[in-house]
Amino acid sequence: SYNTNPGNLESGYGYGGDNTDKGFGSQRRGDDAPHNGYGGEPPSKGHKVQQEVDKVVDIMNENIQMVMARGENLKDLDDRTGQLNEGAAQFRRGATDVRKKMWWRNMRLRLILGGVVILLIIVIVGNKNK
Repeated sequence: SYNTNPGNLESGYGYGGDNTDKGFGSQRRGDDAPHNGYGGEPPSKGHKVQQEVDKVVDIMNENIQMVMARGENLKDLDDRTGQLNEGAAQFRRGATDVRKKMWWRNMRLRLILGGVVILLIIVIVGNKNK
């Protein structure tokens, strides 16, 4: 059931539940009487609400710090990704240059071998005619 009592935050969400201390609002010590540190008086509803608000604020601050750290991590990852992309582009250019150089070397070797074969054929045919 929905409970409109703002002092009943012990159920964890502030909706429904009984007035026992559990979840976020657990203030139990060893005995059954809750204490607020003011001479054994039971804590007021306002004091309980303030404690819950303080806990929620602490949790939110922790969450904000984690989100900021995550943002920094994402920025670092983005920087690394940019560096990797730049390195990959340089590698591609280098690989293309090496491929072109090797193609020209291979082509020169073929031309030289073809010239030697033609020269040998001319020498052999020229010797038969004499």
